[in-house]
Amino acid sequence: MSKLKKLGLMVLFIWPQIIFANPINVTLHYIGPTDGQVWAGVQQGLTEANLQGQFLGQNYQVKNVTEQELAALPESEITAVLVGTDAKHILDVAKMKKLAHVPVFNLSSDADGLRQACLSNLLNIPLSKQMKADALAQWQAKNPDTLVTAHAWHHDFVKFAASQLNKRFTRNHKTQMDDDAWAGWAAVKMLSDTVARTQKIDAAGMLNYLKNDLSFDGQKGDTATFRETGQLRQIVLLIDKDDNIVAEAPLRGVKGGLDSLGMVTCKK
Repeated sequence: MSKLKKLGLMVLFIWPQIIFANPINVTLHYIGPTDGQVWAGVQQGLTEANLQGQFLGQNYQVKNVTEQELAALPESEITAVLVGTDAKHILDVAKMKKLAHVPVFNLSSDADGLRQACLSNLLNIPLSKQMKADALAQWQAKNPDTLVTAHAWHHDFVKFAASQLNKRFTRNHKTQMDDDAWAGWAAVKMLSDTVARTQKIDAAGMLNYLKNDLSFDGQKGDTATFRETGQLRQIVLLIDKDDNIVAEAPLRGVKGGLDSLGMVTCKK
């Protein structure tokens, strides 16, 4: 098939979406520094969301705000909040009364306490400390003499379109994607995918979809979903001292699959 015919078919496929999709403007609010990997990941997600949005009548922006500025906003203007700070600050934001039904994304902390809090609106993207420990324990059980570290992402990961994501990020930000950058990208990607599927931006509806209907392709293989603890189920990459990926947890043969890593349910 010629390139011209392929282009024509593509236009025929997306043109009805352009015609019938109601324009949607999505504002995401971010609390945290704007000079690190988390912010770079958020910006990568924003770039990709707007590329997709061109065909769906959706426009995205991320506003960097303080907690005080967020508190002053009308609830109707808040769709989701991204937080790239320390555990205490993340918890304080998630506990804000006006955000009780708003998705609040933890982009930077591995603190188990954030998962143990089991807040209904707090969604944790990074690996928890317990997830890392469980992944390392699985490795050590089979490889007691080899030390590794546990990560959510690695710049040499190539499967599941990971290599393309790494290349896009490096091209745009002149640095390699790490765990923090992946968390920022993943949060925006989840949100833009949700808007594309539901055509809605109300916070409560967004939170309900993310917790109950999300099936996220994070370029890591197994479908990522949220536990009742707010933790994102995901593959853990095991990296040796030479910075090579040596395995992916859960390791083959371990019972429980992704739920063999970290706290699974809220303690009653």
